[in-house]
Amino acid sequence: MSGNGADREALAAFLLRVRAAGIDDGALFAAIEAMPRRSFVPDQWQDAVWLSRMLPIPCGEAIEGIDLQARVIAGLRLQPGHRVLEVGTGSGYTAAVMARLAGRVLSLDRYRTLIAEAEQRLSALGISNVILRQADGSAGAAADGPFDRIVVWAAFEGPPRNFVDQLASGGVMIAPIGPAEEVQTLARLTKLGSRFEREDIGRVRLQPLASGVAAAL
Repeated sequence: MSGNGADREALAAFLLRVRAAGIDDGALFAAIEAMPRRSFVPDQWQDAVWLSRMLPIPCGEAIEGIDLQARVIAGLRLQPGHRVLEVGTGSGYTAAVMARLAGRVLSLDRYRTLIAEAEQRLSALGISNVILRQADGSAGAAADGPFDRIVVWAAFEGPPRNFVDQLASGGVMIAPIGPAEEVQTLARLTKLGSRFEREDIGRVRLQPLASGVAAAL
């Protein structure tokens, strides 16, 4: 990360917030500090890079605030060698951070524009263990599984049972569950046999998971 004094202060404030929330993951913090977050945020939102608010990006989408991103990645408990599926590439920031902690990340987004821009960012940073793909992520990516970890940045109406078979035994999935346009429960789902063990780890309000790919963008 840049040595800019304001950036350092904003990063320190972020670390204080997430530690106060019970997150103390040195490897995650190192990965976040090593990743130039400003490169993933549109120019008009540079003053809000380290704030907890969501930030607009192209295609009418938004990237989650850094606090939520950190909470979710910490909850995945990534290890070297893990195979990760991400549904909702956005700017590519979380894929880039996870790439420093895991073995391989497959990230899907329904917008071609977002995939192309994320590819440019990751290429410029020399990140080679992320595969970006424009695809309908609503059903996951069964042909590429099983995955050790799955993260979905959009809400399911009910438990995502069709993702069970895409997780390796003992694998973990984090996703919001609940009605569209309402507050949803952020659930941490651990695969035990053919079922999920569910732990609710927070409340969020994210867009519902859409099917299909965008034809124009």
